[in-house]
Amino acid sequence: MRSKKYFSIRSMPLIFLLSFVLFILSCAPATRVTDVTTIMNSFKISGSSQALLATNNCASSSAIIIYSLEKKDGQWRKFTESFGGVIGRNGFAEPAEKREGDGKSPSGIFPLETAFGYDEAIRTKMPYRQALPDDLWVDDVNAADYNRWVKKSNTKANSYENMKRDDDLYKYGLVIEYNTNPVIPGHGSAIFLHVWKGDGSSTSGCVATSEDNVVKILGWLDPEKLPLIIMGTESTIERLIQ
Repeated sequence: MRSKKYFSIRSMPLIFLLSFVLFILSCAPATRVTDVTTIMNSFKISGSSQALLATNNCASSSAIIIYSLEKKDGQWRKFTESFGGVIGRNGFAEPAEKREGDGKSPSGIFPLETAFGYDEAIRTKMPYRQALPDDLWVDDVNAADYNRWVKKSNTKANSYENMKRDDDLYKYGLVIEYNTNPVIPGHGSAIFLHVWKGDGSSTSGCVATSEDNVVKILGWLDPEKLPLIIMGTESTIERLIQ
């Protein structure tokens, strides 16, 4: 009679053992922050009374939850129910550690000042710029106009993004004012909130969500309320509060 064979970690090839360990340590899906208003009311944010909070619980995950909040009578409150979104394929960078081409989204607090899109005009109170075929955003770290929206005829940059794409990703969007004032070469460029490819996708560093969500955000934001976006993992945001 044959003896029974029992599973043993020692019998696993090294490559499978490593895969098993990585699976166990992998990030859980983004979960909703239960005390988001408490977190927001802990921030010392002067002037702004509209905010988006883009967060997750794992720095290497591209899945996030986005909250829209307004301050009324001195207290931050949810404006709508939270919704899903995505960030860079390599998750969040630590504050001040975002670099060009790292596939990460920056962490921190950034103003939202300019909307953009393909149509001549859209429903928004935000300053709006139509993206035309000759509009580029420079990501060449050696260019004088790095991290700037320019006309193709006005730049010598060797690397850039087309603002009028062949798909709908930039059909509606907002410029996230990361590394724009001042601009530090190599610290990241073209960070937007825009339409995603779909649930489960990722970006090169932007924040993205469904077209419906982007349209709703654009219709809600008011430049007089100095809107901003807070980005980072829950633990990073807790450190920003302190």
